[in-house]
Amino acid sequence: MPDDLIFLDNHSTTPCDRRVAEAVRDVLVNDFANASSQHSMGHAAQQLVQRATEMIAMTLGVPPAEVVYTSGATESNMLAIHGVCLHPRQRRRKVVTAVTEHAAVLEPMQRLAANGFDVITVPVHPQDSPDVGHVVSDLLLAAIDDQTALVSMMWANNEIGTLQPLQMIADRCHAVGALLHCDATQAVGRLPVDLQQVDIDLLSASAHKFYGPKGVGVLIIRQSARRVRLRPLIEGGGQQHGLRGGTLNVAGIVGMGKAIEIATESMDDARRRERTLRDQLWLRLRDAIPNVSCNGQPLESSYRLEGNLNVCFPGVDGEALMLAAANVACSSGAACSSADPKPSHVLLAIGRTEAEARSSLRFGIGRMNTSDQIDQAADRIVAAYQQVRQLG
Repeated sequence: MPDDLIFLDNHSTTPCDRRVAEAVRDVLVNDFANASSQHSMGHAAQQLVQRATEMIAMTLGVPPAEVVYTSGATESNMLAIHGVCLHPRQRRRKVVTAVTEHAAVLEPMQRLAANGFDVITVPVHPQDSPDVGHVVSDLLLAAIDDQTALVSMMWANNEIGTLQPLQMIADRCHAVGALLHCDATQAVGRLPVDLQQVDIDLLSASAHKFYGPKGVGVLIIRQSARRVRLRPLIEGGGQQHGLRGGTLNVAGIVGMGKAIEIATESMDDARRRERTLRDQLWLRLRDAIPNVSCNGQPLESSYRLEGNLNVCFPGVDGEALMLAAANVACSSGAACSSADPKPSHVLLAIGRTEAEARSSLRFGIGRMNTSDQIDQAADRIVAAYQQVRQLG
């Protein structure tokens, strides 16, 4: 990474912690055996997987048997959604989600709709509401009935940081026999995620969102009285109880275990620091640029991720501003949608106009950012704003 680059895009990914990278390298070089092999090196690899699994399970409040490894949250979401709905014994043909979900949830839902499922996409409260970004609970609860197979609801939004009221949603799902899936990609490693406290049936996460390696994630599949039946997406080999075939990514799993251990140990301090740095950036931008506004919940809200800041810069194109802000890495929306010329569907869902959505940038503050970096980033963004305004 260039010395003068300031990385403020920690919702799209995070830099791999050096301690995690060292653990991954050690496995790649020294413990590279297939964890399914029945020799001493294979057994050693399996023990590494077991230890990492125990750490992940303990952190999330589940037994190790409920952890299934995937290539990341996108695959986990697909396995949860299509696995439940397309299981041969599934008779219910209705699914419910929110308009602000990630594309990794909305696109599998669209495929279900093309296959005859009734897909209900519930709106969220608009920007001028004190509940901005929260799913409209009356509409959501009315949509969940005895024909609903699955509800999929994000824990923390990847663009505006809104935290959804998951236990309320879980209670409604289970009252009518539906299952609840949660895309917790932005929450795990950043917030206390304890499935002993929140009764979710399936939960997705990716290691690279909490300073772990890319290419590894989990789907937590709860083993409760509400039996969760999944049709596998990847078959062959019988690994992971037949739910996800393929050779285990031992190095990635070890890295994920190490990353979640570090994230848990440093979480309280990281949350305080990220909140302070986010507020520092917002105040600098607010004081220097006329009429800037914050998208989503108020920064002091307990229903917003501490490191999230989404700002509307009036009168400029967000992409142009981002390009002009030399060596400040931020985003004009979800990273996976960066090739899509459409404005953010999340910002449109909270009532922002297309022009306002196109004028917005998302900043993700991480635990490796510093106060000096925030000041430098603010200076560069303000200068870039003035430059773009003059050219416009």
